[in-house]
Amino acid sequence: MRRRSSAGPSWPVAPTRRSHISTEPRAPSGRRRTAPGVAGPAEPVPAARRAARRHSPAPRTGQHNAPPRSPTRSNGTVTIPPHDCLARNAWICGAYLRTRRQILLDATVQHLQLTALSVLVGLVIAVPLAVLARRWRWAAGPVLALTTILYTIPSLAMFSLLLPVYGLSATLVVAGLVLYSLTLLVRNILAGLRAVPEETRQAARGLGYGPVRLLLTVELPLALPAAMAGLRIATVSAVSLVTVGAIVGFGGLGNLIYAGMNTYFKAQVLTASVLCVLIAVAADLLLLGVQRLVTPWTRAGRARAPAARGRPRARLLGTRAGRA
Repeated sequence: MRRRSSAGPSWPVAPTRRSHISTEPRAPSGRRRTAPGVAGPAEPVPAARRAARRHSPAPRTGQHNAPPRSPTRSNGTVTIPPHDCLARNAWICGAYLRTRRQILLDATVQHLQLTALSVLVGLVIAVPLAVLARRWRWAAGPVLALTTILYTIPSLAMFSLLLPVYGLSATLVVAGLVLYSLTLLVRNILAGLRAVPEETRQAARGLGYGPVRLLLTVELPLALPAAMAGLRIATVSAVSLVTVGAIVGFGGLGNLIYAGMNTYFKAQVLTASVLCVLIAVAADLLLLGVQRLVTPWTRAGRARAPAARGRPRARLLGTRAGRA
């Protein structure tokens, strides 16, 4: 076919096909209606249903009628295996130790670090304060009063007062523990320095000992038993007070105790508490052994004391036997 036009030459035009337009009535939903008894087109399957059919596993032979496994009984109660102590939320649970080993190790290391750092810093500050109070008697009253007042402040209030200075950090916990340890350390070191006999000091001065040499070689070694006793008490107190640091996120094992109490996780609370007790006992025994190593004269004095007490009794028995 050619289209003729008066304005120019005629060009060939392809014949157009008339699209088939269905005159059948449609359903309100857009699907065609079918007459009764006539098979119509298949109903469209929703995409969600097709995806569920595609990804759902085919039922095994003999299991397609089996009920789904459920942790609940027919009456609604939960069935817990008797060997699963974590599911039963038991106080003593070996599975907790196996599955949370790394968490317990990290918390224990942080607990030890905070304790050791706070005690060492407290000892460095307490020794000069005790020496100052020993040299100048007028300074003993203010120093002891200040350290006692610091010790009476509750731990939560202490951390709140130090919060604007150090913020939410491990330094906040260490600073609070240092202030608490000063009372125990200063008092015991000062008591040990005052217990040094004056005759010993005079003899050392007669031998040409200066103030610094007298302090380092005579007074401090003789004050070691009392100082070590204060150090042991301060260390055990620091181990327990580190757990309060959980309120700022740096409490070592206290973090586990705090989280376990919020969720009522019995195994976690008990395990972390037992570890705190073990750390305190181990630290006390370790310092006791160090004290016996650095103060051998105290053991010799204890050994001579019973022998000295037994000599008068032996002499008395010998005198009575002679008289008889």
